[in-house]
Amino acid sequence: MIITAKNPVLREILDWALHIGIAVAIGLLIVNFVVQITIVNGLSMVPTLHHADKLLVEKISPRMEGKIQRGDIVTVNVPEFLEDGKETIIKRVIGLEGDTVEIKNDGKVYVNNELLKEDYISGSFTNVFEPKYSKVTVPKGSLFVMGDNRLNSKDSRIIGPVDKKKVSGKVLVRILPLNKMGKVK
Repeated sequence: MIITAKNPVLREILDWALHIGIAVAIGLLIVNFVVQITIVNGLSMVPTLHHADKLLVEKISPRMEGKIQRGDIVTVNVPEFLEDGKETIIKRVIGLEGDTVEIKNDGKVYVNNELLKEDYISGSFTNVFEPKYSKVTVPKGSLFVMGDNRLNSKDSRIIGPVDKKKVSGKVLVRILPLNKMGKVK
């Protein structure tokens, strides 16, 4: 049996292959440039996020000027500061470029000399920080990010402000566990 384009079986196979190829290409584009599922690894965002929570993270905001705001929860690629095999942290944006962020000895955080209202944190005393990052003006093109669990978080208190180009996504919603599904604040 000679297989030709006139063969209806071959045409059907080629048609399926084309549609599957298009679907895979669209899926890859969506995951790389629009939205992806991220799994929380660790306790640095407790009580807001817990280990193994599954999140929907959109990837468009970090590429648009002014779309990341104070209070947003973002994913940041900083493998140079993490253990082998880990690349990304999930943190809350505390300071934007030009903001002065100050962490006082009592653990209170001030942004532009105003006390930051933080009803989302766990651990009231921010006792771990590099002295050089206890008061910093966030450089142009950077963000100051912190975990909500102030007693267990590798964040800008330790690594300094992060380059906005390293922000890979903004958390939209928690999709698992089901009993906590919804917008993350």
